[in-house]
Order: sequence, then C-alpha cells, then structure tokens
Amino acid sequence: MVGYNGPVYMTHPTKAICPVLLEDYRKITVERMGETNFFTTDMIKTCMKKVIPVNIHQTIQVDDELEIRPYYAGHVLGAAMYYVRVGDQSAVYTGDYNMTPDRHLGAAWIERLRPDLLITETTYATTIRDSKRARERNFLKRVHEAVERGGKVLIPVFALGRAQELCILIDAYWERMNLTAPIYFSAGMTERANEYYKLYIGWTNENVKATFVERNMFDFKHIRSFDRTMADQPGPMVLFATPGMLHAGTSLEVFKKWAPNEKNLVIIPGYCVVGTVGNRLLTGSQRVQLDAERGSMCVVKSRFSAHADAKGIMALIRRLEPSNVMLVHGEKKKMAYLKRAIVQDLGIPTFDPPNGTAVTLNGSLRVPVQIPTALLQPRAAELARQAVDGIGANDKQNAATAAAGSPPRRRRRRQSQASKLDDAPSPPLSIRGAVLLFDDQTPTIVDTSMVDGDDEPHQ
Repeated sequence: MVGYNGPVYMTHPTKAICPVLLEDYRKITVERMGETNFFTTDMIKTCMKKVIPVNIHQTIQVDDELEIRPYYAGHVLGAAMYYVRVGDQSAVYTGDYNMTPDRHLGAAWIERLRPDLLITETTYATTIRDSKRARERNFLKRVHEAVERGGKVLIPVFALGRAQELCILIDAYWERMNLTAPIYFSAGMTERANEYYKLYIGWTNENVKATFVERNMFDFKHIRSFDRTMADQPGPMVLFATPGMLHAGTSLEVFKKWAPNEKNLVIIPGYCVVGTVGNRLLTGSQRVQLDAERGSMCVVKSRFSAHADAKGIMALIRRLEPSNVMLVHGEKKKMAYLKRAIVQDLGIPTFDPPNGTAVTLNGSLRVPVQIPTALLQPRAAELARQAVDGIGANDKQNAATAAAGSPPRRRRRRQSQASKLDDAPSPPLSIRGAVLLFDDQTPTIVDTSMVDGDDEPHQ
C-alpha cells in the first residue's frame, strides 16, 4: 500500500508470526468493522516475500554505507532493538522492550554503542512498578478468591506475550494448589501464538529452556480452548480472552455478559489506550455502564505489561550513552516529564516531537584531511627533537641509577632509536598525545591519543 519495494528485515520468530498477526488484524478491521481502504491477503503474501530473516547480533551490510544489527528486546517472542549505522552516523531504535526478565522471556540487552541518537518507546514514562513477586502474589490471590466464592474471572490479554506469561503463572498455581475450576483461553490467535512459542523455544529465558527436555512449559495442563457458548455455563471459571484493551472481540462480548454479577472479576494486566473500555475501567470508576446495562463486576488493575517502566528506560539510556534521545510511543504529558528527567539527570539533549514532525539533530562527523608532506616537515622535525630530548633525559636517569648500583635499562635500544630519528629525513612518528601520524608518503591527520610505541592509531 505504501509503495515500498526494498528488503524487509525481521527476526526469525517475527517472520513466522507476522503473516498470522496481519491476517488476523485484516479480518477484524475489514470483515468485522467494515473498513474498505485496507490491505488485502494478497498484499500480505507479497510483503512477506520481501522479508530477509536475521539473527540476534548479526551485522547486516545493506549497502556500502548502511549496516544494521538487532539486539534482544524481551517484550514478546522475536522482539528486537535495531542498531543502524550510516557512515559515521548511528542510531538505536528500540521498538517495544522490557528491561526486566519474566517467566518466559529474558530482559533486553544491548552493548554500550554510544549512538548519535537513541529512539526509545515511553509507554510507561512515569511509572515505576513494584516487585514482580508482589504483583504475581496479588494476581493469584485475587483470582483464587474469586473462584472460591463461585465467581468468573475475565483476563483480557494480547495474543502474544502477556497471554503466555500469565498462563504459565496460573497453570503452575493450579497444579500446586490442586484447584479444579476450569481455565480457558479464547481459541484462535492465542492458541496459534502458543505453537510458535513451542517452536522457537531458544528465544525464551534460561528457565524455560532448562525444563524443555522434561516438559514444554507451553503445554498447559489446566488450560483449555474456549467456545463462546461456555460463557453462559454456571459455576466459577477463568478466561483469558483477546483483545487486551476490551474494545472489541471475545473479551468485550464476555465482559458485557459477566459485568452485572458482583461475584465476577475482571483483571486488566496491560496498557489500554484512551477511548477503550479497558482504559475507562483503569482510570475511572470501578462501576462501568455499557449498552444501558449497569455493571457491578469488580475491576482489578494488575501491571503485567511487558514494556519498560521509567527505571528501565533510564537504565537503557545510561547503558547506551547516546548523544541525543528521542521519545516516542507515549502520552504527551508523561513524555514531557521523562524528557525533563533525562536532561536534568543525564544532561543529554532530548526530543519528544509530535507525529509527522521532522527533527534536525547536531551529530558528529569525522572528515579525513590530507596535507602535503613539505608542509608538515618542520613540525615533524620539532616533534622528533622533542622525542630525542625525552630519550636523553631518560638516559641520564638510567646513568644515575647505574651509578647507584642498578644496571641501565634498555639504554642501547634507546641510543639506537635516537640515531634513527636523527638520520631519517621523514621519520614515522608515533608519540602519545600527538595529532600527526605520517610516513614518507602523504600524511594524514588522525587522533593518536591512544597511540604508544609501535601500536596502530585508533582512528
């Protein structure tokens, strides 16, 4: 639809999952919501033919100047942060990432790249989460109490990531507590996503990989597929249903049915954008009215989102040491607050532009300069004499040491070096702290602050 004909780079799990997600998104938008100006199934197939899969830490040379390298981002299966370099300019684009490991994925990790620009998501720009253990304990306690009193528990989740995380948590708890109330997840997207988690077990954390030989953690013992007719069954149950923001689909349909009963419980574990039912529940009253029917269902906020919180974002910035930071994927007021914190605490220029805005940044640029040898000869001779004088001073110190009974150190070698410097008309210079390095050909200005002895210059 956008007319792009170049390559598309994806990690292997993303390449596998992407066409399924795109088709599911197309069906909801076109077939259920009636949108007409949208991409088609054939467009999805054409797009996937352009995809080139990449591995984590693999450097891809796209052309003579452009190179990219993905880094593990946590968040969901296949998520990656990308380091992009064009000539001397570089940037890191995070996408969604999580700096805290969870039950099925590891934490995001990246090298200290010192890019010219870091573009980071800011979903939770002002939030600092409590401990994961406390959140899990509270979540399980509330679910257990609801089913004990005969209530139904609705957990709206996204098909990838939080569904698997919470299914692992609750399946293990049911096994440990020997509970019998049925647990379901809505068939379709979540069920298919689980199959990819089983296939790409190498992308999960060490705990999942360590137990894989004995049992695949995504083969849940107590969780079964859900059919819409089950929503009217009597008795307690737990249901994981998509979408996670309660704006359409199975989760909203079941919510409307269960909301009038105060025994029932809805737990919202992820972020919900403004305008959705999920956001209204999170930010407003715990009593919500839909379609003229008043709901008495209890609402619980439980932060299990896989986005980095404010501490995680700051930790990534400190790790990368970028020259500039750009904040995206967040709420305006919260981004402004985080921007002030970055500037005040880290002293890094930070930008939070609106969508569609062009931003011009001041970057660093290294320009090689060639200067005729004749122009540098006088300065070279002066530096050579300084080097000889330094060697002579050291020889005097060695002579004094020898007179005191200790043998002179490397005296002959230094005399030889001094003779060579005197005799050579265009000597090679390698003096710590100098800014010149040349031979009997054309000299080049380089940064030799790390050059010493016979070492090569770090340009």
